[in-house]
Amino acid sequence: MEVILLERISKLGQMGETVKVRDGFARNYLLPLGKALRANAANKARFESERATLEARNLERKSEAQKVADVLGGKSFIVVRSAGETGQLYGSVAARDVVEILAAEGFNIGRNQVHLNTPIKAIGVHKIELQLHAEVEIHVNLNVARSADEAERQAKGETLTSVDAIYGVDEDALRAEDFFDPDADGNAEDEA
Repeated sequence: MEVILLERISKLGQMGETVKVRDGFARNYLLPLGKALRANAANKARFESERATLEARNLERKSEAQKVADVLGGKSFIVVRSAGETGQLYGSVAARDVVEILAAEGFNIGRNQVHLNTPIKAIGVHKIELQLHAEVEIHVNLNVARSADEAERQAKGETLTSVDAIYGVDEDALRAEDFFDPDADGNAEDEA
């Protein structure tokens, strides 16, 4: 199906372009959300008559998104979750959780604006992409840790999945003599 785009859509085209898309994509996404019109003579005339209004509305949305991006871009947020000793989370941090974290800080971001390919399942500092507008894209950092203290240590660059980080033991300083008696004979039967 051929459609006329009413706004810029990434990987598809710019506003005003006539593009060919699959029927389901047009019927289920582009047309119901008002992102496109069917490409016919009447709709082409309608688009040309409303072009100035659509461009002004798009510019206004872009400037609003840019204001939010200037405030939010590059910020870091701490997420405290339960995790095992190896750093694996007992749950996960999904796009829904990212929206809740940003809402708690006063930012109104939709779940469809959070581009998270897979849920976060391990502690660490993760870079999250937010698409505020078709032309405005920013990144925020999520510091996923077991406690606020660990989040501070991670922010400084420390890896919390090592033995040293978990137990306070330096792995490199460990020696076999610390665990085994070198004078002991290998046979326990000889001692009896």
